[in-house]
Amino acid sequence: MSTQLEQNEDAATLSRESGLSRQLTARQMGMIAIGGAIGTGLFLGSALAVRTAGPAVILSYLIGAIIALLMMGVLSEMAVAHPTAGSFGLYAELYVSRWAGFAVRYTYWAAQCIAIGGEATAVATYCQWWFPHTALWIWVVASSALVIGVNTFGVGGFGEFEYWFSSIKVTAIIAFIAVGIFELVSFGSHKGSGLSNFTAHGGFLPFGFKGVWMAMAFVIFSYIGTEVIAVTAGEAKDPQTAIPRALRTMVSRLILFYVGAMVVLVGLMPWNQIQPGAAITASPFVRVFESIHIPGASHIMNMVVLTAALSSMNCNLYLCTRTMFSLSRGGYAPDTLGRVTTKGVPVGALLISSVGIFVASVVAYIYPQTAYVYLFGIALFGALFVWMMIFITHLFFRRAWVARGNAKLPVRMIGFPYLTILGGALVAAIILTTPWVEGMQPALEAGLPWLAFVSVIYFVWMRKPKAPAIE
Repeated sequence: MSTQLEQNEDAATLSRESGLSRQLTARQMGMIAIGGAIGTGLFLGSALAVRTAGPAVILSYLIGAIIALLMMGVLSEMAVAHPTAGSFGLYAELYVSRWAGFAVRYTYWAAQCIAIGGEATAVATYCQWWFPHTALWIWVVASSALVIGVNTFGVGGFGEFEYWFSSIKVTAIIAFIAVGIFELVSFGSHKGSGLSNFTAHGGFLPFGFKGVWMAMAFVIFSYIGTEVIAVTAGEAKDPQTAIPRALRTMVSRLILFYVGAMVVLVGLMPWNQIQPGAAITASPFVRVFESIHIPGASHIMNMVVLTAALSSMNCNLYLCTRTMFSLSRGGYAPDTLGRVTTKGVPVGALLISSVGIFVASVVAYIYPQTAYVYLFGIALFGALFVWMMIFITHLFFRRAWVARGNAKLPVRMIGFPYLTILGGALVAAIILTTPWVEGMQPALEAGLPWLAFVSVIYFVWMRKPKAPAIE
């Protein structure tokens, strides 16, 4: 009897997120996930990982790929069983606790708002590189208006925009890998540079396996954003086939792109000459293009990272909007934020997310040396906390699914519970490593107080949410 009651309650919880339009195809979903993951972190931030691990950064990216594969496995299982916009936040509420669902969604929402604010600033910086006499705020406003507009016109338009913008990034990485392999390998009359850079300057492991693991704090963010697939499940045309196909395609592509790009990067350029920096000309990708005498390398890469930043903004705003929509439908935010237009767009959730982005951007701009560091810490901690909670949720989900005698799962994560535990443990270990990684200390310094703040709000005001009004 109690099992039947639990199933009825779960069904009621899942049904409250109805009203969104199911228009996304597997083709769009796969590219959306790549768009969410591939951003300036790869094109500019990869230098930090290389400086931390040396040529062995390739191993760091392989470890990151394993973690991403494990997370895609557990997410795929849960998303096919429950294709909802609330996704991992709603799953945490259903199978762990209401607090977990509340904390995961608000932490994820805040982290994404901060990330978009950072991307908007990056867009402005890239535009100023071409137009140095223009004001920064003009480009911030223009890029924000663009992505807000795209998200207003329905999920179909969003999907197409993201598909083509992500295609530019993918094309750039494929070109980089192809040209790089050509330069590395000797054949016929062509004399390649060879593999000497993989072992020169301290060997393949100049900092040992410690360096490989320390670089994980940077590397894992190359894979953050792949979880968007689970959020798009609430608007997929055919979730049972589209989600697994999109996940398999996306993860295999990311592994090929990331590992392939790192092999080319450290193969063509001595790792100790790769200098991190915020300017586009500091990008190791630009340095490689210039070293093999590709004309206009800086301009080409500036266009690519500009597109990457706009794509990430667009994708992350979608995530923010659907997360706030889910919170509203759960009674954890005002009812108006859960209403949708005739096109299936939760405009209220979109607007409040845009306000959050604006506030984060203004605070970061006014207090660049203080507030921004802690805003970044919240975003960093938030992303890793959500990934860890996804693995924890899966442990509860599978056991509850079996105990309630539900139908056989269409998609099953292999190696349960051992691989699920392994994935969660690896993410937790990365979080605990951040205090010893240069520049990553704010993760726990800001993240733990944020989590405490969210918890206080929940237990004081939101412990018993009222029944939401769905329109």
